[in-house]
Amino acid sequence: MAAPNSSSEPTFRLADRLAAARRERFVGRQAELDLFRSALLSAEASFAVLHIYGPGGVGKTTLLREYASLAAENNRPVIRLDGRNIAPSPPEFQLAVQRALGLAGTNFALIESQWPPAGVLLIDTYEILASLDAWLRETFLPQLPGHNLVVLAGRNPPDPAWRTDIDWAGLTQTRLLGNLRPAESEAYLSVRGIQTQQHQEVIYFTHGHPLALSLVADVLNQRDPETPFSFQTAPDVLQVLLERLVRDVPSANHRLALQVCTLAWATTEALLTHIFGVDEAPALFDWLRQFSFIESGPLGLFPHDLAREVLDADFYWRNPDSYRRLNRRLTYYLYDQFIQAGGAEQQRIWFDLLYLARRNPFIKPYFDWTTFHSAYAEPSAAADAPAILEMVQRHEGEASARIAAYWLHRQPEAFKVFRNFAGELIGFMAHLALHQATPVDEAADPAVAAALNFARRYGPVRPGEELVHLRFWMDREAYQGLSAALNLSAINSTIYWTTHPKLAWNFIATADPDFHQPHFTGINIHRSPEADFEVEGQRYGVFSHDWRVEPASAWLAMKAERYPQTDLTPEQLAASLPPPLLILSQPEFEEAVRQALRDYTRLDLLAANPLMRSRLVVAAAEPPAVPATLQMLLQQAAATLTGNPKDEKLYRAIYHTYLDPAPTQEQAAERLDLPFNTYRYHLINGLKRIVEWLWQRELQDPPRS
Repeated sequence: MAAPNSSSEPTFRLADRLAAARRERFVGRQAELDLFRSALLSAEASFAVLHIYGPGGVGKTTLLREYASLAAENNRPVIRLDGRNIAPSPPEFQLAVQRALGLAGTNFALIESQWPPAGVLLIDTYEILASLDAWLRETFLPQLPGHNLVVLAGRNPPDPAWRTDIDWAGLTQTRLLGNLRPAESEAYLSVRGIQTQQHQEVIYFTHGHPLALSLVADVLNQRDPETPFSFQTAPDVLQVLLERLVRDVPSANHRLALQVCTLAWATTEALLTHIFGVDEAPALFDWLRQFSFIESGPLGLFPHDLAREVLDADFYWRNPDSYRRLNRRLTYYLYDQFIQAGGAEQQRIWFDLLYLARRNPFIKPYFDWTTFHSAYAEPSAAADAPAILEMVQRHEGEASARIAAYWLHRQPEAFKVFRNFAGELIGFMAHLALHQATPVDEAADPAVAAALNFARRYGPVRPGEELVHLRFWMDREAYQGLSAALNLSAINSTIYWTTHPKLAWNFIATADPDFHQPHFTGINIHRSPEADFEVEGQRYGVFSHDWRVEPASAWLAMKAERYPQTDLTPEQLAASLPPPLLILSQPEFEEAVRQALRDYTRLDLLAANPLMRSRLVVAAAEPPAVPATLQMLLQQAAATLTGNPKDEKLYRAIYHTYLDPAPTQEQAAERLDLPFNTYRYHLINGLKRIVEWLWQRELQDPPRS
């Protein structure tokens, strides 16, 4: 008798047992199986590429496993790839293929020579590789041997080019994968050991959705078989299932780990280590991986889309305060990671930061969440100029294109282009440095003069400070609508704002300010009509922010507090915002200072003074501004008169008239032992000096928070 490990017997692996168990549980999809089987057995199949598509959890991965088994039974070599494990670029795809073929190194020429003549290529999660679709269709797939079969499985229908390309149209089949039929659902539940009397109620509420059926089976197999199963009080079957699955978690930390995984774009062991410490994180990470609704990818663990939505809503419903606290904690963790990162990694982290705000009503409608992590920004090159100018001309007209050409020559470094992972240019942005602007620049672009005039009135830029203008930003097709380009414009602008400590002002131009205003209001970027401008009859609305009044640290803290508020209404936001700054002309400002001095001892009257809404007072206050802040500024202004003996007489006139006032000005003159006319002369000059000092603070030197 041969020994158990003898080479004369094939090794029976645990993977074989897993595969057998999966095949036993597989039911239905007969039409899809018959189509694939006929192609395997045909001398010349009716198709070369089969597209399988359908929503998440509908069973695409399970069907691909069956295809792999059928191919192996027919001695067809199988090359299996998963889009979640491949960065969507041609070199990374080829590297993944080379590894699947068992080839070492990065010699891509080996792929064609070593590819099996009757191979079967199965690609799962194809939606992640959408940016490679044209390259695969036009470059990679045509190189495969003629008897190969390719199956692409993803959530989205195939690109129309597969049907309109005359060469591919006859070689392509498409199948929408839907829910299981009632009989198939019953067969599945029977295989999972679910009692027959429970089948109809389960099928009624799951509608044959494979993931829901699987979760039901998981729940029922954990319960007493005699316990009735009912969803009568649950409008959402997945919510009931997921609540049941996570109700009896081992500990509070396990529940918190699941909540972290629900909130974050992707959960890594490093993130869990930050929350729980090095001793607990590995076990919690492994615990998360065992759930059927938790998937894994290159960036970490993430729940299935449907599961995430249900868990997220349940977490918020159970404890809104805890939800907001965890959201803030994750926000600060990611921001710390962002500060330590650089380049493309900063962009990736900011996507994750923004994802934490996906439920906020002032964020959710203004981003294309389906294209996150699908494109990237890089500095523009000279070769990009024609495509940039063509975009501007198509969306904004010839005059705007001439202005864009001017800036491409004047500040080429201000332009970033957006590319998908196939390298195609899909949009761009121009973040102009207007602190470097010249009179020629102002003459060339009406946006420049409007922004500079606005800044001169509301807070002139001081030496060494920066003023930037998001002058152009657009997607190749969607212009300033929801798109990957809009996402990248917002993220790269935010990265600039939060990493340039000398930034004084930023401006943003948009062709549709009414649409964008709720979003910008929600992040304290203010509508600034005085900075609006026109080009060729088109008026562009402008938004702005003074980073000296609200610096990056305070702005990020505001976002961390505001973003988790998923039910925030415009009315609540308006009530929570401080009143807008009141911009006073110099005569108005002088009169307000005089009135404030007259009311110096009356806090109730100071509260109504126009200076309370001035940039001067708001910038000097710990929010909210209080009358004592204005009192303090008046004291500081008066104290400037005490540094020079010649000015002491001016200070004493101010002091006895306003700060510690005599009942009348005549009595103040008597206290100072001065003729009334001399006293009035000192008082007038002291007032003039105080007004001038405060006016300069209002214009040029607001205290930083």
